Amino acid sequence: MEFDALVLAGGASARFGGVDKALVEVDGVTLLDRVLRATSSARSTVVVGPRRAVGREVEWAIEDPPAGGPVAGIAAGLAMGGSPVVVVVSCDLPWLTEVEVAEIVAGVGEHDGFGLRDSGGREQWLAAAYRRTALSAALDTIGDPQNKSVRRLFAGLDLAWSDPTPAANDADTWTDLTPP
Repeated sequence: MEFDALVLAGGASARFGGVDKALVEVDGVTLLDRVLRATSSARSTVVVGPRRAVGREVEWAIEDPPAGGPVAGIAAGLAMGGSPVVVVVSCDLPWLTEVEVAEIVAGVGEHDGFGLRDSGGREQWLAAAYRRTALSAALDTIGDPQNKSVRRLFAGLDLAWSDPTPAANDADTWTDLTPP
């Protein structure tokens, strides 16, 4: 199934001491490029955040207003592309691979979306595939996306989830960069 990728890479990286988390390297590859490799089968890819050097061609967008949070980033990125399924991922998923991306796209089925659960069993809304129509309707329902919670955005959607997997472990601190 064709899909577009929407990569959120605009956060402040406060727990990384102000270092641009997207450019932190694991095994010589930035976190952003690791996620871009995992989503390389996308028909189109938009990275929401400041422009950076990356290993493949992507489109760029900035949330309105800048630093408006992940829901504002999703709104900015959803304006691009046109595939019926959109994979929404944060740039801080060091263990995500093409295998898991294919799994979440295939898992959408009749649901509004299908996402990964991290090793602790937490649902990772920013490691999931969504029907574009459902995501667009959720954004319309929430209104102004600035500083709205991701939980609130996805609250009304019919979502299914994977079994726990390290592929959904996000890197919030330096210790999260240790391989699972």
